[in-house]
Amino acid sequence: MHPAKSVILFTVASGAGYGLIFLFTLFDMLGYVPRTPAATAMVFGLSLVLITGGLLASTFHLGHPERAWRALTQWRSSWLSREGVAALATYAPLVVYGFLRWQNPEVLSLAEQVAGGLTLVGAVVTVYCTSMIYASLKTIPAWATAWTPASYLAMALVTGSVLLCALAYMGGYFTNMIQWVTMILLVFGALVKLGYRRAVMRQRIVSTAETATGLAKEGETAHLLEAPHTEGNYLTEEMGGRLDRNAAGRLVRMSMMAGFLYPLLLVFFASSQSLWINDVIFVVAILTTGVGIAMERWLFFAEARHSVTLYYGERAV
Repeated sequence: MHPAKSVILFTVASGAGYGLIFLFTLFDMLGYVPRTPAATAMVFGLSLVLITGGLLASTFHLGHPERAWRALTQWRSSWLSREGVAALATYAPLVVYGFLRWQNPEVLSLAEQVAGGLTLVGAVVTVYCTSMIYASLKTIPAWATAWTPASYLAMALVTGSVLLCALAYMGGYFTNMIQWVTMILLVFGALVKLGYRRAVMRQRIVSTAETATGLAKEGETAHLLEAPHTEGNYLTEEMGGRLDRNAAGRLVRMSMMAGFLYPLLLVFFASSQSLWINDVIFVVAILTTGVGIAMERWLFFAEARHSVTLYYGERAV
């Protein structure tokens, strides 16, 4: 498939925002991060920018972005609608939690605990709903697997943890615990991504040109005499993209190194001391993670093959 840049930006940015606020809220409720206005402003400000920017970017792919609000009415049957509803619903506890934390830096109040708990749930539910937009599409076998939501949730934690590391260093509360949690999540994310790729590579072919045309029941073989269209159309351009296997292999290796290996090494060698080398480490870690996860997300779309391509000459998907 031909992935839209806006969709890649949406999934990576919003996932990073939800991952960051999830980890910070969890650490805050466990008492592992300082309750300072500066920490609150940095984390909640960046999270809201990433989440809001990602959600706005998701509308760029629509033919009529001004009608995007109508998707919210189909939450009973549409994962896209459920994602929008969950995202909007999460804003309320997130903003309330940040405001209460800013106003009362002394102690975690009951109201903050409730708002924080709802923020944790909302972040997970929203990212899960985003993943199910794709995992629910049985016409794309590579996406219709439990590994898809696992990958989206893991990538959100990976990007969020690296951002939290950098903000913790800037805020003066970078600790060994935050460092080790980030490294563990980077290893976990890499394992999930490798598991997803292994599962996709081992998928059993269930749709062929014969099953699509109904000739399989007759024991016949389908042959394409001529293309359904003389020129390319939306289906051939949006759903029928092909990626060279060698190029895909190189991109997979590059995404794994940039998204997981390099950040892992950089975070491992980072320290809480105020040194210029640590500034460089965290800047490079954020950049490599962003590039690697963006490549991973591009491959997620580019390697997918839609069943409709069986009517345009593909033998199997």
